[in-house]
Amino acid sequence: MNVVNQVQPSGARAAEFFGAPEDGPFVMVNLLKFKDKAEYPDGSDAHLTGAEAYARYGEGVRVLVERLGGRVRYSGRVTGLMLGEVEELWDMVALAEYPSLAAFRQMALSPEMHAIEHHRKAGLAGQLNIRTKPGAGFEA
Repeated sequence: MNVVNQVQPSGARAAEFFGAPEDGPFVMVNLLKFKDKAEYPDGSDAHLTGAEAYARYGEGVRVLVERLGGRVRYSGRVTGLMLGEVEELWDMVALAEYPSLAAFRQMALSPEMHAIEHHRKAGLAGQLNIRTKPGAGFEA
């Protein structure tokens, strides 16, 4: 398995993701890798770590998710690996529940998201976003 951390999806990947059929609530699994130091284009806040810059974004996103009727279910630091092998562990895992794909899209394209996106870019070295459907695949 080849894993590639990215900060932004390609246009084709975004179109494919948002073009999927609407099927109600989902949980987005976010595997996050931070830069050692925040990198703002204007050079500001150079004293921040990548994790600190991302935390600014994370708080803003929490407000946006809750306003949509969703919620952040969990976020925590990665502290170890029990099974499998990866070249480098992610730094943090976050789970966010969204009421619908349309709601997620609305949030992603909102002016409020645009206003905080620079913190995300300043702090992230890369991430994986995995859309999941609660309960799928484990029914008896």
